[in-house]
Amino acid sequence: MAQAGGTGPIGPFPPSVADSDEARDEYDRMRRRLLWKMPSGLYVVGSTDRGERRNGMTMNWVTQISFDPKWIGISVEHGAFTHELIDAGGVFALSLIDREDRAIVRKFTKPVEVDLDAKTLNGFPYLEKFTGAPVLAQSVAYLDCEVRERLEAGNHTFFVGEVLDCGFLQDEETDVLRMEDTRMNYGG
Repeated sequence: MAQAGGTGPIGPFPPSVADSDEARDEYDRMRRRLLWKMPSGLYVVGSTDRGERRNGMTMNWVTQISFDPKWIGISVEHGAFTHELIDAGGVFALSLIDREDRAIVRKFTKPVEVDLDAKTLNGFPYLEKFTGAPVLAQSVAYLDCEVRERLEAGNHTFFVGEVLDCGFLQDEETDVLRMEDTRMNYGG
């Protein structure tokens, strides 16, 4: 996962910095640092077109958005292969990663090598639960979802999925990975 952007400072800017390129640049850097401070988990989202294609992607933009029904939302960049698969298949699975497995998320920052016969993503075994979206076998837990809503949000799509299946694959007390457990930056 690389820092998003690269096109220079992105507005809007408060009036106190609007007239200076240097002030806008400093404000933009400070705003990114602040957004990175917001607590978030770090997950692997599994996707499929419900055909032969599968992917796993490192993700941190995830939130529960409804109690009844049980819905979660994930934000996926338009150009990502995962976006293509979720859009085509209408499903995704969220794997919660053990805090001690922090290195695993670096293996899912680009489209993965899939072995359908061995059921592996980059050599890591996966399970197919209710929707068929891959769940990492070594996950602490998973949420298997079917897309109910889509919201275009800038250069991302916010996919809202209903939890159709979920479960723990490790002890429920296992600490799960958070963004601050790594040196990765994304967003802002």
